[in-house]
Amino acid sequence: MAREKILIVEDNKALSKLIVKKMEASLNFDVDAAYSFEEAQTIVEKNNDYFVALLDLNLPDAPDGEVVDMILSYKIPSIILTGSMDQEIREKILKKDVIDYVYKGNIDDVNYIFTLIERLHKNRDIKVMIVDDSMATRSQIKSLLHHQMFKVLVAAHGEEALAFLKDNPDIKLILTDYLMPVIDGVELTKEVRKLYNKNELSIIAMTASNQELISAKFLKIGVNDFINKPFLREEIACRINNSLDALEYIAKIKEMAQNDFLSGLSNRRHFFEVMREYFHEAKKRDESFAIALIDVDNFKQINDTLGHHVGDTVIVELAKALSKHLTHDHFIARWGGDEFCVVLKNIEQKKALEFFIKLKSAISGLHIKTKEKKEVSVNISIGVTFGDLESVEEMINQADKALYISKKNGRNRVEVA
Repeated sequence: MAREKILIVEDNKALSKLIVKKMEASLNFDVDAAYSFEEAQTIVEKNNDYFVALLDLNLPDAPDGEVVDMILSYKIPSIILTGSMDQEIREKILKKDVIDYVYKGNIDDVNYIFTLIERLHKNRDIKVMIVDDSMATRSQIKSLLHHQMFKVLVAAHGEEALAFLKDNPDIKLILTDYLMPVIDGVELTKEVRKLYNKNELSIIAMTASNQELISAKFLKIGVNDFINKPFLREEIACRINNSLDALEYIAKIKEMAQNDFLSGLSNRRHFFEVMREYFHEAKKRDESFAIALIDVDNFKQINDTLGHHVGDTVIVELAKALSKHLTHDHFIARWGGDEFCVVLKNIEQKKALEFFIKLKSAISGLHIKTKEKKEVSVNISIGVTFGDLESVEEMINQADKALYISKKNGRNRVEVA
């Protein structure tokens, strides 16, 4: 699949080459560069399929921003680069249908370009909802959000917003007015927070009200940010992007806390969090389930003779192979070292045992190729127990005993305890 492309039109060749080099190294885009209006026009006449364009406002053959109008005529989203910034230039730029402008002052300004493009690339998959009873305000913010490449929903009051949220549970940010008919912004925030916490869905409250302490009231009931009307276009765009950045950082931290860094599977701690909850529910429903500990045979020998990097490759490839054989209802975690733990939910003992015997046979034929083009044959031993004990910990201990028996009896086999 071909990579998406970015167009840079900048007469400062040193700056252009710097941006191209950094962009190709840090972002997954191909970059075309032009140094004049004429070159840019020749390029887009041949191909105008660009994710975004970076446009110098003042070119030798187009000193008054003519390149901006030309590129926008091809419906290419554009970010403007300018070497001088005053109120007149700002207003001139923002009258055009552009994403943003960047002052070419120093390396921090250049770095902002990469941050912005990365944000825009993510935004295409993000739903944002505007809730405001003013049609003019909804239209203004909707236009801004479309420039930022979001998927946008609009609602005239809180009741309509809650209906949209029910149908679109993947909404990541809500911009809500305060004073609205039917359900106002405060009540909307309270209802949303019953469904999503601040780390799952961001809310930015907006108001033109002069009522004292309204910002504090909103913040105390769970909004992530607050902005007064009227607001600058750049301010609300930055606040939106900052809120989404925060959600993504928190999600990344949560993922790192729950997942094993090498295999990508759930880690031992997350296994216990999930399994204790499931264990109690299964007991209430009298649901049969199985837990198995899986261990790579002779893994120490693989590490000692071929190196730990080969051992790591075995863990990664085995994790993929094990996951491939499991349905989404079941659960797998890396237990530590070369051990994995698998839970088969809502399954009879006979069928569970048949599954693990087939799994062992499937893995026994697994040949893993290393970067050095060596081939490692992998076998596994499996210890199984069933959900008739009093706790998850007891089940794990019992599965561990079964795994020990499997090793003692010659490896590459399934034992039950």
